[in-house]
Amino acid sequence: MRLRDVAGSGAAVVGECRPRRRVLDLAVRSPVLEEVAHVRLLLPSGWSRESARTWPVLWLLHGAGACRDGDRHTAWSDHTDIEELTEDAGVIVVMPDGGPCGNYTDWWNRGGGGAPKWETFHLAELRQILERGYRAGPDRAIAGNAMGGLGALAYAARHRGLFRAAASFSGPVHTLYRDPSGLDVPDLVELGVAIGAPSLDWTDVWGDPEEQRVVWRQHNPYDLAGRLAGVRLHVSAGDGRQGPHDAVPGTDVLESLACTVSREFAGKLGKLGIPVTTHFYPGTHTWPYWRRELRATLPVLLAEIS
Repeated sequence: MRLRDVAGSGAAVVGECRPRRRVLDLAVRSPVLEEVAHVRLLLPSGWSRESARTWPVLWLLHGAGACRDGDRHTAWSDHTDIEELTEDAGVIVVMPDGGPCGNYTDWWNRGGGGAPKWETFHLAELRQILERGYRAGPDRAIAGNAMGGLGALAYAARHRGLFRAAASFSGPVHTLYRDPSGLDVPDLVELGVAIGAPSLDWTDVWGDPEEQRVVWRQHNPYDLAGRLAGVRLHVSAGDGRQGPHDAVPGTDVLESLACTVSREFAGKLGKLGIPVTTHFYPGTHTWPYWRRELRATLPVLLAEIS
């Protein structure tokens, strides 16, 4: 599934800031978004715009509601030690804004399309900007937490050959999973839009999950699992119970749901004969676990692109 060439589309970097040696923050104006988007890059040693070489690329996608407006692109560097972990990795790390409830997709908007088009922005416009102006190469891996985990696997499945490895940490990776007696993934989409974009209707994302079931299936990693053959895959989630990083006993229903659908997704891959590594553990929907999962998974992701 290829996105069109967007040369001359109007997407452009309108600002740069270098707060630390390896950190470069970009502001990008795009015709497919309603506002300027921000992107954080971690640059490898020896990086230069004038270099004759390119570098492999690791994309890290953030979750919904995990950060304040304006700092979504800094979530992974704010909450993990990704800068230290990649100090000598020789890769460009790309951490893009994905909106407060963008779901890493081009919104259906009642069949009319139009903004926001996060998938087009990330994989066509931003990718082109990085390859033409920031020495990004063709070898890519992708990972994300929560909504970002959904995005990582959906992007890898919908764009075969674009990513060599993909990982989901607590991602809702079966969007059509329904639980009439409790929380399910369509509920998360509805809740995310109600919080992140209260003026919009949650069915603007992919339509109604029953009436526009085809649209939902086209963006559901579970339904697209067969397209992930050949991609190095990892899926992890906590079971929602108190774990080693939780001070208060109780059940985290959000993480419990993530674990249920992640197990469903891994099972689907198994039936298709597609290899996947998994880690299911006691724990909640919080950054200490995603930081731990990133540390454990990063060597595998980098090995596929380095």
